[in-house]
Amino acid sequence: MSTFRGSRGGAAIAAAALLALATGCGSGSDEPAGGSARTTSHPVKDTSITAEPGERFTLTVDQNASTREYWYLVDPGPDSSVLVSRGRDYASDSGDEPVAGAGGRLTFTFEAKGKGTTRFTLLHCTFTTCQGNTSTLPPGTTGPSATPTPGAASPSPAPERITYTVTVS
Repeated sequence: MSTFRGSRGGAAIAAAALLALATGCGSGSDEPAGGSARTTSHPVKDTSITAEPGERFTLTVDQNASTREYWYLVDPGPDSSVLVSRGRDYASDSGDEPVAGAGGRLTFTFEAKGKGTTRFTLLHCTFTTCQGNTSTLPPGTTGPSATPTPGAASPSPAPERITYTVTVS
């Protein structure tokens, strides 16, 4: 039973409390000082990116763990005085309900920090190009397999590497 039952004043207090919880004390994001960050989305194949200090941008790729398809931000990472990674976020194609075999989208977010140019690389692994990796752990080696698998005519192909050049002006 609610302690606010039958009380208009209690209902108003409860509504105010819910509003305070919903709005919180801040945005909860890692926004740069001085206001909200502008975030732009870039196509994965757009390897030359220009940004302004404080600007955020994203790169979104398709990923499907059930087929051992993964993407990673690999070393060497970007120069942290120019660009920092703000993490990655996975959204399943099946929504909140996990569905076997469903893929999704993995979004990498970056923030421009200071003027300059830097580079970083995303590595795309599939079941034929990488061994010993998981969704969060890239493979120990990112080159083609040195020894062919039994019955295979040639070594495994190398995983796809996409190198981005970011200029912050």
